[in-house]
Amino acid sequence: MKTVILAGGLGTRISEETQTKPKPMIEIGGKPILWHILKIYGAHGINDFVICCGYKGYIIKEYFANYFLHMSDVTCDMANNSIEVHQNYAEPWRVTLVDTGETTMTGGRLSRVAQYVKEEEAFCFTYGDGLSDVDVTAQLNFHRAHGKLATVTAVQPQGRYGALDMDGAVVNGFIEKPQGDGGWINGGFFILSPKVLALIADDTVAWELGPMQELAARGELHGYYHHGFWHPMDTLRDKLMLEDLWQSGNAPWKTWA
Repeated sequence: MKTVILAGGLGTRISEETQTKPKPMIEIGGKPILWHILKIYGAHGINDFVICCGYKGYIIKEYFANYFLHMSDVTCDMANNSIEVHQNYAEPWRVTLVDTGETTMTGGRLSRVAQYVKEEEAFCFTYGDGLSDVDVTAQLNFHRAHGKLATVTAVQPQGRYGALDMDGAVVNGFIEKPQGDGGWINGGFFILSPKVLALIADDTVAWELGPMQELAARGELHGYYHHGFWHPMDTLRDKLMLEDLWQSGNAPWKTWA
């Protein structure tokens, strides 16, 4: 099974980092958030990836082309013009990196990699900036059971601010960052039939608008409720929060050994 990952956007809301690198290459715990996403899927035996590159995509290509250099100790012998890699660890990944354009919308990027997934029974699809402990295996079983064309992970994001527990004007207590407003939102981590690609006309199509709305209108989109951890990395505040979780040794999305 394959996973398609969107990794081509400009990431303007975290421009402190994206001036020099694409958003999925922003590091959490010394490794790109993209690496963490691949590890999430790898924990469920999904190791074949198609990455939709765009803005500064060459940095993503360089990272994977030189993966051993990034992850291992090396000896550079200048006299003999050679490099020896020590204790190299190979992830069981197959990564296809596709230039999908700098200004292409999310649906357009998916359409541009159609040739790599069109023969699949189903494939995973997600954004290159969100982390979760979603049970992809259970989600896949859910998708196959309902038999529709698409599954979206439905999540309830944590509120940004603490809430007052009030009875009229009387404050009974304080709730530290409650679970949003009770609404369920698109958390990414989709499972799709290749048939959904027919709903994308061109590069200007946003996946979240036309295609998702059309699938919903046809009754072909089901939501997989995820009650666990989910968090996007939209801003520097988000990045620092995720970094703190990783450094604490209690990163909820680290579901791999």
